[in-house]
Amino acid sequence: MGKTWILIMTGLFFIGCATTSPQKSQLEIREFQTRSYETKDTKMVMKAVLNTLQDEGFMVKNAVPDLGLLTATKEIEVEDKTQAFLATLLGGSNATWLKNSIIEATANISDFGSQTKVRVNFLVKTYDNKGGVREVKQIDDGNYYQNFFSKVDKGIFIQKEKL
Repeated sequence: MGKTWILIMTGLFFIGCATTSPQKSQLEIREFQTRSYETKDTKMVMKAVLNTLQDEGFMVKNAVPDLGLLTATKEIEVEDKTQAFLATLLGGSNATWLKNSIIEATANISDFGSQTKVRVNFLVKTYDNKGGVREVKQIDDGNYYQNFFSKVDKGIFIQKEKL
C-alpha cells in the first residue's frame, strides 16, 4: 500500500506541475494579427506588406488591390535525415516521415477612417514524404506577428521618406 500511495502522489505531483499553455481566443489572435497605420494610402501600405512578404521568402500567389487582398506561400524543408532513414529501415516502401511545411499567408489591407488597417494571418501545413498532410495549424504566436509588422513598419517608413 505504501509504494502504491507514493507512486500515485508522485504521478499527481508531475501532472500538477505540467504546464500547458492556455488556448488563445480568436479575439486575442485577431488582436495581434491586426495593425493600424496613420495613413489613408492603402496602396502604399499594401506595397509595404507585399515587399515584407517577399523579403521573408514568400512567393506572392495573388494580389487584388481593389479588395486589398494578398496571398503568399513559403516552403520550409523539415525533413530529418535520421528519421527518414530509420522510418525506411523499419517501414520499407510504406514508411512516412515529415518532409516539408508550407506557410500560407493571407493579408487584408483596407481603409479604416483616416487610417489603413492590415490584418495578416499565417497558417502552417506540414506534409509527409508521400505528400500527405500531417498537420494544419494557425500560427498563434504574437511574437511572430510582431516581428512581421515591425518589418512592415520599416517598409512604410522607407516609402514615406522615399528612400
